Amino acid sequence: MRTFEAVIGLEVHAQLLTRSKVFCFSPSLETSLDQSSVGPVSAGWPGALPVLNKRAVELAVRAGLALNCQIRRRSLFARKNYFYPDLPKGYQISQFAEPLCVGGHVSLSETRRISLERIHMEEDAGKLTHHNGSTWVRLNRAGTALIEIVSKPELRTPQEASEYLKRLHETLVFAEVCDGNMEEGHFRCDANVSIRPVGETKLGTRVELKNINSFRFIEKAIEFEIARQIAVVSAGGRIHQETRGWDSGTQKTFAMRSKEDAEDYRYFPDPDIPPLVVTEQWVKEILDSMPVTPRALRQRLEVDKGLESSLVERLLQDRKALEFFEQILAHTPSLGSTSVAHWVIGEIQALLKHDSKSWSEMPLKVDDVAKLLVMVARDQINLKTAKRLQIRMWEESKNLEEVLGSESVSQVDSEDQIGVWVSDVLRNHPEAVAQFKSGRHQALGFLVGQVMALSQGRAHPQRVVSQLKLKLEEGQ
Repeated sequence: MRTFEAVIGLEVHAQLLTRSKVFCFSPSLETSLDQSSVGPVSAGWPGALPVLNKRAVELAVRAGLALNCQIRRRSLFARKNYFYPDLPKGYQISQFAEPLCVGGHVSLSETRRISLERIHMEEDAGKLTHHNGSTWVRLNRAGTALIEIVSKPELRTPQEASEYLKRLHETLVFAEVCDGNMEEGHFRCDANVSIRPVGETKLGTRVELKNINSFRFIEKAIEFEIARQIAVVSAGGRIHQETRGWDSGTQKTFAMRSKEDAEDYRYFPDPDIPPLVVTEQWVKEILDSMPVTPRALRQRLEVDKGLESSLVERLLQDRKALEFFEQILAHTPSLGSTSVAHWVIGEIQALLKHDSKSWSEMPLKVDDVAKLLVMVARDQINLKTAKRLQIRMWEESKNLEEVLGSESVSQVDSEDQIGVWVSDVLRNHPEAVAQFKSGRHQALGFLVGQVMALSQGRAHPQRVVSQLKLKLEEGQ
């Protein structure tokens, strides 16, 4: 029985962070319910001429630099001709024969990197929404600035494809090229998938999987498609070049249409847009303004801050989370990096998730959280009290001083007071005392919890444990 290997190439569309569209001055407001951001160029009005957005070019160059590409000094825009309801002009302005960026790579590890073919600029199409047998055309997205990042067919497994996308997504977000919002389609992927017998060098017939918008779905879709193609070939059939969609409900790909080749689009240079010339000086200025790369951030967090790689990866999942973490440390350098990281991605992240908020919507202030953690570090309050205070700041939109002024929160470490609480708990829970004395030492945890509850979280935990052990051993 023949064994097969998969050959996978990915085409990623990333929406650029521009305030206006790529060839006109209409705002990039695709979420508006009306058609308020449709301008003459994106609507295809006769005589409307495109004007290239300089900021879009700058961001495209930034993406190329972040991905180790060669920036071409001269590139051309072309017309990609096809008819579809979401494309009023009847053609899309894109780059074809002479793209802005060529080469480059995405590193999956120290020893594995995936080469890029090109990065080119283009405009987005509108959006079709299907509902109850009707199709609605929304053109607000038409003309939005995009880059398309095309990998070489060097990926071999669905897991590699997912990892490649995560690294690419992370790079573009941290370079401030794209916001990375996959649910809104600001970062979406087409996958070209084929199979061939192991040892064969000739490429098989490729199938394109269209517009997949999650890392998990891209992995599942490619996995299914590889299995489908192997089943077809093993049964004596042949693979047809086509475009397929992904149904997340059935977890299957489905045929959409036959796949077009480049000649079907009748590309030719756009006569209304002169060649794009990018000077060496401009590229240098863009390079000098680039934010820190994820690779450099990993180095800084793991080596300089001493964080474990698992904590680093969680912080890097959201740039705003990382910024909040670094701002707390800058505000109070005496705090330990690890404890701050755990608080940010643990306690604060949990509050965000509970309220379905993003980091940019967070009501807590850096200095309040820093002061709270300093109080914990100095044993002025315990973790339970700190969590309660943070929740109050969150829910009541108050700062730390306002919350502290309305309740007594100082941690009690007085041996006499803790001794009173411990004696009350031992007297009121004789069953737990008996369990401890019979060798079931897990009862100690229950008793500690009762003392903390009685003290309203103010008792010093270590002193509570010491007092309990002392009194239990004395026979009380």
